[in-house]
Amino acid sequence: MACAKALAAEGVQVTLVSRSEHKQQEAIKQIEASTGAAAKWIAADLSQAAGRQAVAAACSDIDILVTNAGGPPSMPYAHLETTHWQAALEQNFLAAVELIQAVLPGMVSRRLGRIVNITSVSVRSPVTNLELSTAARMALTGFLASVSREVAQHNVAINNLLPGTTMTDRLRELGPVAETLIASVPAGRAGTPAEFAAACAFLCSEAAGFIVGQNLSIDGGLVRATI
Repeated sequence: MACAKALAAEGVQVTLVSRSEHKQQEAIKQIEASTGAAAKWIAADLSQAAGRQAVAAACSDIDILVTNAGGPPSMPYAHLETTHWQAALEQNFLAAVELIQAVLPGMVSRRLGRIVNITSVSVRSPVTNLELSTAARMALTGFLASVSREVAQHNVAINNLLPGTTMTDRLRELGPVAETLIASVPAGRAGTPAEFAAACAFLCSEAAGFIVGQNLSIDGGLVRATI
């Protein structure tokens, strides 16, 4: 929701997609209260083909697409079955891929498009018991590594944002576990949703047109990598 607020504040006409109509309406109230901008919403389950098709039909002519999905459950690798893999791929790979395929033709023809996919720092630094999430998100990363470069000549920039430890409601619910996670961040704190959203808004801007196929970690230095 922070990304939607940041984009709305920049004058973008925002359309939210979620399974919960109640949460959608509450989010729109917050966006309108903080930015003064009107927002729309679509109730759909993007982990299902019908939901993806409905959203694609309603938003085929958009200039900006931000994809995001909650991660699959944490499970030991030995317990993973085919049904788990299928669900993870539907939610964290196919949902984004099918929406991207739906909006790219219009972006290419208009020579204007920005796509930002919110994945996870786990694609750079795998986490034990998150193999479902990591594998599905890495599949998306690999798909876009090629596609982003194919469409860059048409002023369509596709990039990924990799959140680390961010102060969300979910993190607060973890209690002492959250304290341990935050302690491991070199910046000495969790990131804020507003900081993450600012990066998203920048990648969606005209100024970011020369940034193509990148994976930007917003993690306070958590992932210790030079590249």
